[in-house]
Amino acid sequence: MKRLLLVFLLGLCVLAGVLVTRTLAVSSRQVAPEAAAPFTVDADAAAARLAGALRLETVAASDGVPANDAAFDALHAYLREHFPRVHASLKREAVGRHSVLYTWPGTDASLRPVLLMGHLDVVPVEPGTQGAWTRPPFSGDVADGYVWGRGTLDDKGSVLAILEAVEGLLTAGHAPKRTVLLAFGGDEEVGGHGGAEATAKLLRERGVTLESVLDEGGMMLTGTVPGITAPVALVGVAEKGFVSVELVVDGEGGHSSMPPRQTAVGILSRAISRLEEQPMPAELRGGSRALFEFLGPEMPFGQRLVFANLWLFEPLVLRQLSAQPSTNAAVRTTTAATMFEGSVKDNVLPSRARAVVNFRILPGDSVEGVLAHVRGVVDDSRVKAGTLAFQSEPSPVSRTDSEGWGVLQKSIRQVFPESLVAPYLMVGAADARYFTGLSDSVYRFMPLRLERADLARLHGRDERVSVQGYAGAVRFYAQYLRNTDG
Repeated sequence: MKRLLLVFLLGLCVLAGVLVTRTLAVSSRQVAPEAAAPFTVDADAAAARLAGALRLETVAASDGVPANDAAFDALHAYLREHFPRVHASLKREAVGRHSVLYTWPGTDASLRPVLLMGHLDVVPVEPGTQGAWTRPPFSGDVADGYVWGRGTLDDKGSVLAILEAVEGLLTAGHAPKRTVLLAFGGDEEVGGHGGAEATAKLLRERGVTLESVLDEGGMMLTGTVPGITAPVALVGVAEKGFVSVELVVDGEGGHSSMPPRQTAVGILSRAISRLEEQPMPAELRGGSRALFEFLGPEMPFGQRLVFANLWLFEPLVLRQLSAQPSTNAAVRTTTAATMFEGSVKDNVLPSRARAVVNFRILPGDSVEGVLAHVRGVVDDSRVKAGTLAFQSEPSPVSRTDSEGWGVLQKSIRQVFPESLVAPYLMVGAADARYFTGLSDSVYRFMPLRLERADLARLHGRDERVSVQGYAGAVRFYAQYLRNTDG
């Protein structure tokens, strides 16, 4: 017994030694570049130009309501007026009805172009809620140190900041070595088919391949990662896919006074319950593992030990992440029952029951795999399962060892040196997904610093951006464009 105890204690000591050694060997993944070159931004003038763009209600078409063509036309005219050097020096091409592609030719045609993206359309304001906004949603008010209005965060803020940066670089006489493309879609909020998808198709037809792509996505957030007090610049390196699965059960119908043992609603309810009880497995992949590889070395020793030794602690980490909806979404294909239809009257047995379950697909899983999972878990021939037409496979995971990643990480640290940079998995969709076939370095990042409470402003009330924060975004895009020349 003593020998067994000694062997056990020796094993514990060896394990502890391995864990500590691996932890101490982990080095920071953050870069320490030289300071950014000076770039002057008139914050108040830039904020005023953004405010003017916000007053144009460029709501994309959806649910049978047509887009406001006049607002989009007015916005394009507004951009021509307020960014004259951009429109004098860059080639401008209309793509579809509301989208646009700009080309800033580089001096070295052997270098692959870089693409910066954004979108001009915004989501509508929920009827009856305009009075609840501190400032009217399309007022473009500049007050209390903020620019207020729908689109400041999603996503006219990015578009205008990119144009401000290019206008400023042109004023300074900057001529890029590498060709720069700017793609601004007009329908991102409703799928991006007429904008980003059409633009990507156009570039493929021209044989263009891209060095890197930068679209909207993660931001600089504080208080979102336990153990990290510094702002974290989250760069989306992949997007989850999505598919909705329709479940249908046909029944006999009739009067509720003589029901069968299971009605169509009962059968379908059991199927939904099984799907919720047996979700697809959790895994650290698709960008979620990379998040901890970049942030783990910056954490206190106890947490650093865990993330330096995921070979041992991964099941515990996954259990912890799966416990909260916000982090569960980052480690598995999620299951969300969203629609349920049965009888039209309380005393009539349904002859047909229908439900829809929405799945957000983790990179590495697939639409076909989700459907197979549904059929296997439900395991009931009375329940017919099929996918709805609007669906998207998860994107490939972009590289974090490429020149494109290096330029982006360097630029963030130069302009926002207090921030830590980390890859992450975007649980929503962006236009960037259409360009993954043109580059292995497709990134999703907006250079704005927000607090956790600000996230509710995205698609919500009181969307706004600080005047100084917006000026910082302009400086970032200017530095990023300078850095892409190598």
